[in-house]
Amino acid sequence: MKEKKVSRKPYLWEAMLSFGFLILVMAIGIAKYEANPHIPMLIGTLFAVLIAFRLGFSWNEIEKSMFDGIYQALQAIIILAIIGVLIGIWLLSGVVPSMIYYGLAILKPSIFLVATVIICSITSLATGTSWGTAGTIGIALMGISKGLGIPAPVAAGAIISGAYFGDKMSPLSDTTNLAPAVSGTDVFTHVKAMLPTTVVAYVIALVYFLFMGFQYAGASSDVTAIATIRDGLAANFNISPLLLLPPLAVILAMAFKMPAIPGIAIGIIIGAIEGVFFQGADFGAILSAAYDGFTSETGLAVIDELLTAGGLSGMMYSISLTIIAMMFGGIMERTKQLEVLVNKIIGGIKNTGGLIATTVLTCIGCNATMPEQYISIVLPGRMYHKAYRERGLHPKALSSTLEGAGTVTSALIPWNTCGAFLYGVLGVTAWEYARYAVFNYMMPLIVVTFGFLGLFVYKLADDPDTVIGSIDSEE
Repeated sequence: MKEKKVSRKPYLWEAMLSFGFLILVMAIGIAKYEANPHIPMLIGTLFAVLIAFRLGFSWNEIEKSMFDGIYQALQAIIILAIIGVLIGIWLLSGVVPSMIYYGLAILKPSIFLVATVIICSITSLATGTSWGTAGTIGIALMGISKGLGIPAPVAAGAIISGAYFGDKMSPLSDTTNLAPAVSGTDVFTHVKAMLPTTVVAYVIALVYFLFMGFQYAGASSDVTAIATIRDGLAANFNISPLLLLPPLAVILAMAFKMPAIPGIAIGIIIGAIEGVFFQGADFGAILSAAYDGFTSETGLAVIDELLTAGGLSGMMYSISLTIIAMMFGGIMERTKQLEVLVNKIIGGIKNTGGLIATTVLTCIGCNATMPEQYISIVLPGRMYHKAYRERGLHPKALSSTLEGAGTVTSALIPWNTCGAFLYGVLGVTAWEYARYAVFNYMMPLIVVTFGFLGLFVYKLADDPDTVIGSIDSEE
């Protein structure tokens, strides 16, 4: 009778080989060929399968490990799907246009820089995308800054600071959903956990740009670009303060600790109802926007590019990448390759501050070596989630650290997909604007500082009801 092959624990070099190969194929695919990260990630997963075979695991065990990895992200996948629905309906109903319309009203030349941060924050919060904000409103603001005589790198720093604040804090953002998914908590718990460090970094950025703006307080500028956007929004949508009710409802749902999925669903329902009354949308239009997204046809490129988005189908990019990344993570966990690597990395770390600092450095390293911000969240999240729980830390301590480093620092690296995109739309390289992207570089510094000071370091025992999964179930 043939004996069953017994699996063994990997050697350090085997675990490093799996990660090294993934880094190599991601770097070549993204940096050299400008490919989407999905297939390079899948190739890295296939290589991890080969290492798993070498360690003595059967195909059934490997397959189950991939399923287990995906299962841990199912809540995030569902949330990403319904957020796509929400964005499409909020665009159709005029919710997002109203938020942008009122946000643009605060722009004054005397406070241009700080107003730029706030406008981009509002836009990014409303749409859940830093790229969409920078590539639309950001371009208009860059043109106004030129008329004011404000250096392009300074203006770009203000735009990026606001755009990434909104992206980081918006429940509509894909990264804001990925971070809690890989850590083991829900999106609303995650957003609330990020508030202390994020608010500090944001206030620092606002104060910086307020004082920086004093240099240009006496300038005047043609702000017709912003007036054109507001007029275009008013001409194509019925703008009303009542259309701010759906996002307010979602915020209240978060405040009252309602689970994420029903909380977002309330925002969808209210938005759909308002779409009927304010924009005259029928049931067919609502169904179409929910699945295919909303297509803006105002005739103004800057508005149409920003407001053509959403829909269930529009979230398939993020959903598919999440599935593949969690397959890789599941294999690496089940075969203990992650365990071997993490034990080596954090073996000498004795305190929570050191663990948080290591997580931050790993996120930045991922952004630099596998130049895609999704990967800088998923991989460190799977690497360290067990270490956090073993030290009695809540998953939201990990998720907030991932976003405080992975999401924001991607824009500071010129060869990262984010840095390359921002250069393409703003015309300023990361080398030039990085020193002015105050929010982006302050976030990881504040996260590490708070970690060593023991401020807002969330314990597992303080909020056990918002934990998804357990260490025992992952063995």
